[in-house]
Amino acid sequence: MGKLNELGITVGTNNKAEKIFDSLFPDFMKVEYETPSQYVQQYWNAYCLNPERTNNLNGKIFEYILATLCIREGILPIFLSAKVAFVPNVEYDLMFYTNERGPICFSAKTSLRERYKQADLEAIALKYVHRKALCYLITLDENEANRTKEKIKRGDIIGLDKVIVATSNEFDDLIGELKGYEFLEPPTVKIIESNQIVTKEKLEKIKSD
Repeated sequence: MGKLNELGITVGTNNKAEKIFDSLFPDFMKVEYETPSQYVQQYWNAYCLNPERTNNLNGKIFEYILATLCIREGILPIFLSAKVAFVPNVEYDLMFYTNERGPICFSAKTSLRERYKQADLEAIALKYVHRKALCYLITLDENEANRTKEKIKRGDIIGLDKVIVATSNEFDDLIGELKGYEFLEPPTVKIIESNQIVTKEKLEKIKSD
């Protein structure tokens, strides 16, 4: 069993993306880097030499790079392919829970084109339930990222807080900001709370009095 599987980043065996990720460097915990963006760049450059690259593998490898970076930076716990109570039919790529803001999510897209729309809808759905949540679209597509930033400025995108290129100084700043939060396990949701509860047991008791 590989480290990614042991940590819960991957599930099951014979995961092709996991095998490719493991082949890039002997141990992600020992990769030397000076900045978070440099870690991403090193891993992505190594992956780009792989002849088996596909769009599906690209996305998975990118998620693994971001997840392992967060581990290296001590941003834990991380929730991958996460579902949130009262936010139906959405699975978030990477999610964290903070004392200050509640959920913080990363939508990881190696390239954008029209895919920012999906990330924005997912962000809107999350903020409808968690008003203070933060939603970041993390990409490697610099040109599309700049176009999407303009859409945020114009108000065409309302859910995403920022679009950030993972190999940029802006990404380093984001990781630095995140490290200022207190990360914790999300609270257990009690669907209904009340101090005034009528039960069958109470009814039986007054009947027998």
